[in-house]
Amino acid sequence: MVTTEPGNPAPKRRADVARNERALLAAAAEVFATSGVDAPVREVAAAAGVGMGTLYRHFPTRADLMVAVYRHQIDACAEAGPALLASAPSPFAALLDWVHRFVDFLATKHGVAKVWQGDAAGYTALHQLFLDRLVPVLSDLLDAATESGEVVADIRPYELIRAVGDLVAWTVQDPDYDVRRIVTLLVTGLRQAQPEWTPSPPD
Repeated sequence: MVTTEPGNPAPKRRADVARNERALLAAAAEVFATSGVDAPVREVAAAAGVGMGTLYRHFPTRADLMVAVYRHQIDACAEAGPALLASAPSPFAALLDWVHRFVDFLATKHGVAKVWQGDAAGYTALHQLFLDRLVPVLSDLLDAATESGEVVADIRPYELIRAVGDLVAWTVQDPDYDVRRIVTLLVTGLRQAQPEWTPSPPD
């Protein structure tokens, strides 16, 4: 138990610091998902309801903020899997909802790759953390949807996470391309058996 002398506001300050950091991470994740990872950091501070000084005390550089958001979103995605399985109308609904949350997270992942150019080892370690935490969560979601009979296509969790990542990676500002609709089509396609494809013989 923390004890302090009367009038010592240290515990309150620590609570305020932790609350501000959580607010900044949540706001940054939302801003990066809607405005892109190049959004001004003042937009993050405004969304979190704090001043720029508070933001810089927590995250002195954009890279610091990006990496912290990246880790925060990995944790959020990992925790969302079991929560969605417990609350969604069906395992497939949980799977589809989780994949769209993952799409939001990928904006930050691609941003981290840009700000960490020149530190290949650091980015590789973060990418491995991403795989270690999220592939097992997606595996549980796929297993549940398969056991319920909603997913019948044969796909490995890594294949699906890689496919969704590739679809999002190539997204450009194109009003005729809706990446979320394409991701939904991809995941919905798992509800039916896939025909075997063989190349046509050459003429």
